Amino acid sequence: MNASAALDLSPGAGIVLNDVEWLVERQEPHLGRVHLVRADGDRQRVSFRFLVNDPNCRPSSRTAAEGADRGRQPATWSDVKPEKRPLMEQRFAHLMEVKCGFRSGDQFRPEPGEPRPEYDPDRTTLTERRAAKAAELSALRPEETRLLLGVAHVGVRTLERWERRRRKYGVIGCADHRWLRASGGHPSICEEVREAIFAVRQETLHRSRVSARTREIMIQRYVRETFKDAEIEVPSYHTLLRVWKEWFGPGGARPRYQRSAELPTKNGHVLVTRPGQVVALDTTILPVMVRENVFGDPVTVHLTLALDVYTHSICAFRLTLVSDSSVDVAMVLRDVMLPLPMRAEWGEDMEWPYPGLPAAVVSEFAGHKVAALPFFTPETITSDHGSVYRNHHLVDVQEAMGCRILPARFLRPQDKSAVERVFGSIRSLLFGKLPGYTGVDAADRGADPEGDAVLTFTEMEHFIATWVVKTWQNRRLAEFAPSWDPGGDHSPNTLFAASFAQEGFDLDIPSPETYYRFLPEHHVKRIYRRGVKVKG
Repeated sequence: MNASAALDLSPGAGIVLNDVEWLVERQEPHLGRVHLVRADGDRQRVSFRFLVNDPNCRPSSRTAAEGADRGRQPATWSDVKPEKRPLMEQRFAHLMEVKCGFRSGDQFRPEPGEPRPEYDPDRTTLTERRAAKAAELSALRPEETRLLLGVAHVGVRTLERWERRRRKYGVIGCADHRWLRASGGHPSICEEVREAIFAVRQETLHRSRVSARTREIMIQRYVRETFKDAEIEVPSYHTLLRVWKEWFGPGGARPRYQRSAELPTKNGHVLVTRPGQVVALDTTILPVMVRENVFGDPVTVHLTLALDVYTHSICAFRLTLVSDSSVDVAMVLRDVMLPLPMRAEWGEDMEWPYPGLPAAVVSEFAGHKVAALPFFTPETITSDHGSVYRNHHLVDVQEAMGCRILPARFLRPQDKSAVERVFGSIRSLLFGKLPGYTGVDAADRGADPEGDAVLTFTEMEHFIATWVVKTWQNRRLAEFAPSWDPGGDHSPNTLFAASFAQEGFDLDIPSPETYYRFLPEHHVKRIYRRGVKVKG
């Protein structure tokens, strides 16, 4: 066994013993032995001494490729960027004060005034000290917190996560993984071998599924046939397997669907850089029972949503008592292009707030006060393959708008994942708190959600519109920050305002005649003395 390779014997780790892969089922450290299990269910019990000294025992490349560190050596102090080390030390000092009351971590080397009353371990519990530290850091401005600790907000959960990593990795655990130096790569992969790997990758995309051993033979054959005169050493099978997984993923997809997922070689990769470039459409059943306006009966309605992928703004929505039709989707697209009028109950904080374009100018063009919701002409519209989105009427609407409809690929939920996540967020943030909530499954439903419904159809539409303008558009985006400021504190409104300085804004409000252009056309047949016939 290679002494430089660390043998991971934690439960779930994989090892290769005499060319047979085993998984560690459990350990018995007090007895010095470990229980191994094979894929076919066969088990054996061996000692630590046997595994360490056996020359035919090595770590599994699958475990190294799938683990967090991908088989690399643990990070050290020298791996942290010099400019990030003070931030790491500050995090460590705050964690030590929470743990024992002393920022140095040693009670025999206290700083002046330590321990402070709220961090005295003799009078407070660990939970109380952690809550006090979260309150102390939350009182700072986001700019100060980012300057001291590298993040804008620190809560109790953040302190717990840092503490778990500190106990596992020491002071290096307080550093963000982005603060570590980049990996040195694989020195054994020269330019010739790299060319062979990519050539085999392109060939296997058009062939039936082959094994990793077959890919290794194809790479070796390509190197021998292409570079005949050069003496090039091809890395081992396990190195090629690890490189393949790092570059192209684990490869668990079927070849048919893997070929359709090759955007750069088929349809071109879409990089969303501005508002209105891609708008996602989708429809779902509203998980709240509402009452019909005429008779007051509890009914189920459908919610159609239009989401701007770049800013995650809910540009428009529509509620329908029955399943939505192409006319409803066309009206949603029209609402995306029109400014939302202010309503009587809305205050000045919900009026058009974006700098660079005064609210008076927008109101003059629109003819009314405009709410704080972006409007624009979409360039690309993505949707699923429902019949409501794939008909001749929407093709005519697309031509009238001057945009194109790009349906999501089959079995590719990531093409429309943004709007799917928004539905889940709205359910947890808003719908789950309303009476008449039906839940996500029939087994989770209450005893009488129909009787609990109190909001009418009109009241629900007004309630959702108010929540979108006032809450959703000002909600902080954590994992959806833009590429030019990944650690910034942004919301849909701030991203839309930032696009003014980057791309500008085209104040183009459609004319009222656009409403009739979005309606479907039907040929009328006249029947003598009996009237006319429309659609049969």
